[in-house]
This record gives sequence, structure tokens and C-alpha cells, in this order.
Amino acid sequence: MRVIGLMSGTSYDAVDAAACDLERGRGDGAGELRLTPLGMIGEPYPADLRAALAAALPPAGTSLAEVCRLDTGIGRSFARLAVRADRELCSGRAELIASHGQTVYHWVADGRVRGTLQLGEPAWIAEASGCPVVSGFRPRDVAAGGQGAPLVSLIDLMLLRGRPGVSAALNLGGIANVTVTAATGDPVAFDTGPGNALMDAAVRELTSGRLAYDVDGALAAAGRVHEALLERLSAEPYYRLPPPKTTGKELFDAGYAGARTAGFERIPAPDVIATLTRLTARTVADALRPFGAGEVFASGGGVRNPTLMGMLREELGATALRTSEELGLPAAAKEAYAFAVLGYLTLHSLPGNAPPCTGAAGPRVLGSITPGARPLRLPATASGPPYALVVRGPGPS
Repeated sequence: MRVIGLMSGTSYDAVDAAACDLERGRGDGAGELRLTPLGMIGEPYPADLRAALAAALPPAGTSLAEVCRLDTGIGRSFARLAVRADRELCSGRAELIASHGQTVYHWVADGRVRGTLQLGEPAWIAEASGCPVVSGFRPRDVAAGGQGAPLVSLIDLMLLRGRPGVSAALNLGGIANVTVTAATGDPVAFDTGPGNALMDAAVRELTSGRLAYDVDGALAAAGRVHEALLERLSAEPYYRLPPPKTTGKELFDAGYAGARTAGFERIPAPDVIATLTRLTARTVADALRPFGAGEVFASGGGVRNPTLMGMLREELGATALRTSEELGLPAAAKEAYAFAVLGYLTLHSLPGNAPPCTGAAGPRVLGSITPGARPLRLPATASGPPYALVVRGPGPS
């Protein structure tokens, strides 16, 4: 099956599309799902849509009218990229599109997720592409008592299966999350805290919008860590909550870091960015340390920040820091590929969550299906879910 995965993360700056061929193994490989990457493309949100989205996110207020406009605008942005991905990556032969949508609110109260909201109406994608669309992955896990995140944990476990010792997958998006295998017992997965979110917000504020992020980590590299500010930031209670746990920009919003600089004399901009970069590296390493992982495979936008990666290597010490390329998936596209796999599982009536990682009551088939231009015919249900994801070299398109 030829599948396109669509993803926009908590940085809400662009939509990514990754296309792949997915095939179940046969015979001795029947437990494998084989993924052949076909490539990735991306498009930034239109400037007016991104500005409207930023203005509506917590702690700002909004209206149902604005939510409706955003749902349509995001859905149409996803639809445009889906059509491009089908044409440019799939030779017009895509059979399924899996859309994560844009998370705008993750409702957490008393350590429990009560609800989650992703915008990007899938009907626009189905109408433009003609393909069936799987969307709305997170709510079913939440309804089953789970955190609804990190949903990529199932894919991480499938990719890491069979590696010796304890391995971890790390996604450095707006929020950082980890999945850790276990030598004995159950695996774990959870959000560690801010990935790029606080750094990006501070860069935009301190450069008056001239920069959207710390390009090549240059600002952080030019600064010095402000130890007193780092200590204050590290006191955030979230870091001491036990997994499974999840967080987002509802907590680590655009004003979070600025509010915690109150009382200090003016801190130079590079020092603020260096401190926030060290915060991300340290909280990730602190979160991983109790599990004794021997290797960490990083992906997400933060991988492109050499200062962050250097600090993370320092904080991890003897734990090897690698990237998801060594597992066959580009760091920038891993989440989009992961949702392509989750869409495939949903269409085949197979569960897409890992209950020990999300805290759900059990395995659940995730998401909803919006039919495309042709009558919807579901494939036969497989005899059992795949336990390993095997990435093969790119094939012909």
C-alpha cells in the first residue's frame, strides 16, 4: 500500500508530507511491516494562517468562529501538500493519506489528559486528493484512559526491536518526547518537557521577529548559560512527575521563559538562548538517566541545532547519541512516516497505541476514516499486528 503521512508539530510553522510503500512480511517475516521511503516534501503555513494560529493558541483567548476558520485553513493547507506529495512522490498512485492535523490544545488536569484537539478538517484532504484519509489519532487513546501521546512510541518500539540492551528514541520537536525499551518489563514513553518551544519563542521575541529560530544554534553558541535562571527554570514541577505524562504549549507557552526572567538584571539575548538550550538538553538527559539507555536515536527539528546536540551529548555522558537516519528514517521526516504507518494500521483494523507507553487501558484502533473519491473498501483484517518495522532502501516511484 502506498501511503502519505502528513504532520505539523508543536512549532506550527509548516506541514510535512512523507510517502512510503508499506507491505506485510510473509513466511518467517510475517511479524514485520516493511517500509520503503519514497521521499519527503514540506510547505510553510501561509503567513496569515500562521499568525492567526499563533494568536489563537493558549494562553490567548479565541472564538468558535476563529476555530472554524482555522480548521478550514489548516485542512486546506494539508490538502494542498497531499496533492503535491501524491504527484511528486507517488506518481499519482497514493492509496491512503494519514493526517495528524495540528494540535491546538491538549487538556491536562491533575496529571490526567481529559481531551485533545487537532484541527485540519480531513474532508478537504479527501476532496482534493481523492484518497481516503485517516485522521484524529489521539482521542481514542485518551478515551481509553491514555495520555494520547507520544503516539509515535509504537513505531519507535517497532524500529528499536531486537537491538541489544536498552535503547531510546528521542524526538526534538517543539516538545521533546522519548520512548525507551526495557531489558525486562514494559517500555516507557513520555514528554520530557520543552524541545525547541522555549528557544524558538525567545528567539522570536529577542530578535523582534527577525528570526523564527536559532539558526545553526549560533545564538546559543555565542552565549553563556545563566546558572541562576537555569536553576529557576529547572524547578518546574512537571519534570518530577512520573511517566506516563504529556505536556505542550499550554504549559510551555510563548511567555513562559520571559516570566521566569523577572527579578534578574537584564540578561543578554545570547545568554538567554544558551540557558534555554541547556535546559532542553539537561531535562532530556535527566529524564532518560533512570532507564540506563545505552543509545539514543534523535529526530525532529532540534537535530539541526548543533549547539543543542553538543549540549545533549555532554549531558548524556557515556550514552551514545545517534540520529534516526541510522534506523533508516530521516530525522526531519520520522514523525510523518510514523503517522503513515499508524494510518495503515487503522485501515487494517489494527491497534496503533502502545498501552504501557501512553497509559491506555489496552490496545485500540485509532482515528477516523474519511472516504475518498471511490467507494471505501477496507482491507481484510490481518491475523495480528506487526511487531517490527523494517526500513528498506528507496524503491521506484
